[in-house]
Amino acid sequence: MKSLNIKWILPFIGFLVFNTACTKVIDINLNDAAPQIIIEGNISSESGPYQVQISKTINFSDANIFPGVTGATVIISDITDEMKDTLTETSPGIYKTKNILGLIGHSYQLSVTAEGKTYTAISTIPSQVKLDTITFQKTNRFGKVHINSVVNFIDPAGIVNYYRFIQTINGVTKEGVHLFSDRLADGKFINQQINSDSLEVGNIVKIEMICLDKGAYDYFRTLRQVTGGNNFQSVSPSNPISNISNKALGYFSAHSTQRKQAVVK
Repeated sequence: MKSLNIKWILPFIGFLVFNTACTKVIDINLNDAAPQIIIEGNISSESGPYQVQISKTINFSDANIFPGVTGATVIISDITDEMKDTLTETSPGIYKTKNILGLIGHSYQLSVTAEGKTYTAISTIPSQVKLDTITFQKTNRFGKVHINSVVNFIDPAGIVNYYRFIQTINGVTKEGVHLFSDRLADGKFINQQINSDSLEVGNIVKIEMICLDKGAYDYFRTLRQVTGGNNFQSVSPSNPISNISNKALGYFSAHSTQRKQAVVK
């Protein structure tokens, strides 16, 4: 995850070198990629404060710590109500709101000015779809019982819906990108399995069900494709589709959210 572009193209470079008659040794400097800005912003239907994190990419050989970008001007505007909130930097690269509220149906614009450039994004909080229950599915694989959680809900008919799920087991949030689109299941009762390698009888499982708009969904969808579903909290090596302007990495997500909890029995 530390080399956003160089690492991704290495297999292709290797292919070209291997399949040519040239025998010259090619040295590839993994530390020459220019740092890129990463913006990760969220506003939800829950009460604030909401957070925007701004950092920069690092070189391949550096420690896996993305340096925060300080001194940025960060504004979240409620386009529907024509309200603005200038965020406060509470720690290096972490900016938090003071007054703005996340309201279902409202559209929000994020504006970040950092190091002489301005980045913007717009996202809308969709209606919340009710999460009915969390159940568990047990399967026997090679003589071992494997348990996955299942979220159960009714998808509203006639409305395009995009979902994201975050799973917490015994208080620990698990990595992974869990998404669902109703493109082939509009208006149906949904039993969506959340894959896990660590569920055991007695575990306390909490699921956060997020309803998000297409721009944010496309970011997480492409992130899942290039990471194999892991490490959803970090920007990926091949730069997933961002809904932020000016070639920034990351995303801005305005979404509705709810949580339910169940015990594995």
